[in-house]
Amino acid sequence: MKSLSVITVTYNAGKTLERTLKSVREQTYLQLYENPKLKWISEPDSGLYDAMNKAVTMATGDYLCFLNAGDMFFLAETVEKMMNSFQLSSAPDILYGETAIVDNNGTFLRMRRLKAPETLSWESFKQGMLVCHQAFIVKRTIFEPYDLNYRFSADVDWCIRLMKKSRRIHNTHLTLINYLDEGVTTANRKASLKERYRIMVKYYGQVSTFLHHVWFVVRAIVNI
Repeated sequence: MKSLSVITVTYNAGKTLERTLKSVREQTYLQLYENPKLKWISEPDSGLYDAMNKAVTMATGDYLCFLNAGDMFFLAETVEKMMNSFQLSSAPDILYGETAIVDNNGTFLRMRRLKAPETLSWESFKQGMLVCHQAFIVKRTIFEPYDLNYRFSADVDWCIRLMKKSRRIHNTHLTLINYLDEGVTTANRKASLKERYRIMVKYYGQVSTFLHHVWFVVRAIVNI
């Protein structure tokens, strides 16, 4: 059986971390096939993505899942269903699925606005980040460090890079994650969007990125 390492990077997250740990402990797959071992380290870092890079060096699972404090697996059976959604003889490089949005009490609010495509490739992100970072599960052997030149959106660059090198990307057709809708500050939101634009230009070119962002504006107006 393939194993999974769940990585959670926290900063002043005492109120929400227990929810994530409880969700991991309750996973039927981990109870059946593994003897869960909690590893933790507390030390200075250069931000969220630097901490994630450090955490991966401690991971031993075949696959990596990054959950923020407050995020949860959708159901207790989620990991079991996810890991049984493919044949071991053709284990994919990347697994992905849908994301549900929940409030501080863990109550379902809505499904994520951007829906995961039936078939995912590195070019899919021209349409935006169609798969949430937490619902993007990667084989540890293909992992590449997050680029610390990006402070807020290194996950977008990282996902695209790993999709470009992957030979098989597998749609689990499952809702994988309950994502805590905490919101972000206006300043961080603007900085994140600027970084995302730079990343898209890097991979898809200036003209394509500009035209897709015009479409994003139209889409947002239509959805209001």
